[in-house]
Parts: sequence; C-alpha cells; structure tokens
Amino acid sequence: MSGDEPESFDLIDQPWLIARTLDGELVELSLMDVFRRAHELAGLVGDVPTQVFALTRLLLAVLHGALEGPRDLDHWEQLWSDGELPEAAVRGYLERHRSRFDLFGPETPFLQVAGLHTAKGEVSELNKLIADMPNGHQFFTTRLGGDVSLSFAEAARWVVHCHAFDPSGIKSGAVGDARVKGGRGYPIGTGWSGYLGGVLPEGPSLRDTLLLNLIAGDSESMARSHSEDPPTWERTPLGPAEDSPVGRPSGPVDLYTWQSRRLRLVARGGRVTGVLICNGDRITPQNKHHVEPHTGWRRSKAQEKKLREGTVYMPREHDPERAVWRGLQSMLPGAVSAQGDEAAPFLAPRVLEWIAEVEQIVGSDFPVRLHTIGMTYGSNSSTTADILDDTLSMRVVLLRRENAALAHAVVTSVRAADEAARAVGKLAANLAAAAGAGKDEREGPRTRAVELAYADLGSAFRTWLRGLRADTTPSEAETQWHRTAHRVVRALGAELLARAPMQAWSGRVVDKRLVTSAHADRWFRTDLRAALPLTHIEESEIAS
Repeated sequence: MSGDEPESFDLIDQPWLIARTLDGELVELSLMDVFRRAHELAGLVGDVPTQVFALTRLLLAVLHGALEGPRDLDHWEQLWSDGELPEAAVRGYLERHRSRFDLFGPETPFLQVAGLHTAKGEVSELNKLIADMPNGHQFFTTRLGGDVSLSFAEAARWVVHCHAFDPSGIKSGAVGDARVKGGRGYPIGTGWSGYLGGVLPEGPSLRDTLLLNLIAGDSESMARSHSEDPPTWERTPLGPAEDSPVGRPSGPVDLYTWQSRRLRLVARGGRVTGVLICNGDRITPQNKHHVEPHTGWRRSKAQEKKLREGTVYMPREHDPERAVWRGLQSMLPGAVSAQGDEAAPFLAPRVLEWIAEVEQIVGSDFPVRLHTIGMTYGSNSSTTADILDDTLSMRVVLLRRENAALAHAVVTSVRAADEAARAVGKLAANLAAAAGAGKDEREGPRTRAVELAYADLGSAFRTWLRGLRADTTPSEAETQWHRTAHRVVRALGAELLARAPMQAWSGRVVDKRLVTSAHADRWFRTDLRAALPLTHIEESEIAS
C-alpha cells in the first residue's frame, strides 16, 4: 500500500449511508447510526433505486446476525413492541466483526478480496461499478465527463450494489480462479438480485421496514436457523476462487450477502479511482423460492421441460410496460392459489406471507408500502438497460390468505380497469375510423388512449386501494372501484369526443357499416357497462 492509499474507512462509525428523516431531511449516517436512529428515519436513499434494495438487505443481514434470530414469533413481537431497535445488541455484534466492516482492511476489506489481481495487474475504470454510468452509454449518466472518482462513502454503497446487481459478461480474470481462461473470466450471470422482481415492504419508518422484513426463525412462510444461515462476514474470508460451486444458498441471509463477484477497490489521494471486478460465486434462479423472500415467482413449464425436474419456479421479474398495481394478482397471498391438481401458476413473495403471519401483532389496518425495484439488462445481460422503481400502498389486511375474498375483489377490480382501458382505446380507434383513418392509422390513437386511461386509472386505483380497511366488505370495495373507474374513463371519453374532427360527426362506412362519432359514443357506453357493471348498483343491494 502506497502512502497515497487510505489506511482505513470504518463503515461502523464513519458516515456512508444516505437516509431521509421523518421530517424529510437527507442525512449521511454510519452503519451504527442508522440502526440507532432507525425509528427517526423514513428510509434509505440510494444513488439509484436498486441501491436501496441492496443496502436494506445488508441492514437486514446485520440485524439477523445481531439478534441471532428473531428466534420465534414471541421474540419478534417483543422487538416490535420496543419502539426502537436493540442498539446494544447491534453495537456488540458489529464490534465482534469490526475487521470485516473496514472498506480498506488489509486482510478482509469490506465485501472485497485482499490482494485480488490479474496476471497483468489491470484495474478497470469506475464505469464498471457505477450503474447510472453504463459502460459504452455514458450519455445516460448524471455524472460529468473526465476522470471519474468516488468518495469512500459512495464507493462502499456501490460495492454492495455490485454484488447484488452487476451485469453478466466477461470479467477480469483473477489469479487463483481456476475458471479463468486466457486471462478472462467468462459469464456466470448477473448478481443475484438482478434475477429478481424485487418487492420490499416498507413501513412508516425505517425501523418498521426492517422489522416487517425480519422473518422469524419459526415462520410458516420461511423457517430459518441463524447457525445454518450466517451472513458473509461470519464466514471464512473469500479468496479469488469460487467458494460455492453448486450455488446453494443456506437461507435468505446468505442471499442478502451473496458474493456474486470478487472485488477490490483502488484509491489514491483520498478518493476511489479504480476497481477490479472478477467473477464470484455462481447461482441459478430456479426454485429458490424457499430461501428468497423478496420476489414473486412464476411457474415455468419451459424450465420444467428443459431440466426434467417436476415443478420449477422462476423469479417473476417486473414488466417495464406494466405498473405494479396491474400485477397484483401474483403478489397478494390470498389471490394466489393452485388450480386443482396443478401447481399454482404464481407464488406470492414470501415476505408478504410473513407479514400476514404478524397481522394480529401489527394490526389489520397497519399501512404497508410495497416498493417494487428491479433492473433490466441489455444483450446477454451484459449491460445495464433500465432500473424499475414503483410503489403501492395498502393495509396489512390485504395480505392475509384468510381474507382471500377481499384480495379477490382487488384482483377483479384490476381486470375491470383493464376492460375499461380497452374501451377507451376502442373509442379512440372508432373516432379515428369515423374521421377517415385507415385500419393501420387507427392503432396510434388506440394505443395513446389506452396509455392515458391506464395513467388516470392508476392514480385513482392507488387511492382506492389505500382506503381499503379491515371492515371493508368485498362487495363495497368492488362497487366503489367500478364507480370511481367509470368517472375516470367517462371523462376521458368525453375529452376524446370533444376533440374529434368535424368529419367524424358525419362519419364514413367502415366494413360495410356507418361509423360516426355518435355510433362510437354509443358503443363506448355499452363497453363501459360490460366492463364496470356495478357502477349503477343500488346502495341497498351492496349492503345485502
């Protein structure tokens, strides 16, 4: 180590995590301060949303380790009732593992490999590490040109993110890794979290968020033992070689700190100026639903045929073209079920199953926000393409399997919204046809109208969902939504009719029938009655 390089950057007591207080102030805190002040913080803030996902899971791994649990539901209930996280237990735990939380520790640098090097001694620029500065596409970044360097705090956050979300592709070949050929490390896949459609339940404070995600050892949804599922800093320090050739995680905490890469930061003049990123431990996404709580799962018959292994579930990734509220069917535990002898087509995130288990402790009307986060990748998953970030607020009561009727009402309401959006799209296409547009020319107006409908319906749906409580009956919920959605789409329809050109009123013959604005309006009203049949139901009928 030269005189320019740092001797230490202690993550336990040095500020490096960005958080937002309940008053909205941004603060930079040490690892210990985040736990000490968790009840005063709204949550973590990242350089990119995926950083929040990775860093929150790191905090969970620390808290699981400090508590050696929670052992059971009673232990968790005591933590919930305390109001603050157990500062003394966390401090003692971090002190015992202090050497593993030094970003530049000589023997065990934080989530890195001491002395990691290639045969030629190469080091990469930081565009390999920074996800908002994709390699080869620097015009997407918020960072200015020139030599890029990072503060030690920034670098620590990106190290955690790299293990979780680093793209696949060819990596630098580390000396000591038997997989290296010709000085190169050939693709082993993305970081573990890159496979997931991340679902992170959040409470009003960071303290609430951590506890809502802190699954007890005797949980019905995901039982675990701390002695069998320790985080990486409780394990033997890693070298350049692959540690787990079979890629079998021992539990959720193992996955929270899974070492997908072998890293080493290079610093000069008080800044991080370079990085070496090599392949780490391989892992495949098939059938990890027993150990990964923060994603939904989909059954893959293609994988079943390929692997010839019975039922196979894959992480359900987020669709960039589909807002989170439109995919609720696969997230609400009460809405996901097997069909006869067939395995269920979807599995809800296990963490939501867990929150349903503690409903009686936190309260049926406790507010929870589902923060959905994911990363999409380019060709062969070798580049970062996009980061997906959405939220949806609801009450805990909707997560209970025993309350499946209300969850079903939510799912059918999403379907009603889909039908209503299609009705708006059909109206736009018919108005275009009445104005003389050809068949292909009608698709543009249809698509734009559907997008507008989903935008307006999405805002209304989120407000409606947030208002559903333990005493809301399924019939009341559905009727309220039908009426709300009807108001939204009727307003959109009226706007489309008002903007229709004059020639649409006289119309034209399309497929041997006359199409005018009046015809389009009448068909639209018919479609709405079919999509939202509860709109005009009487109050007495709802009550019965």
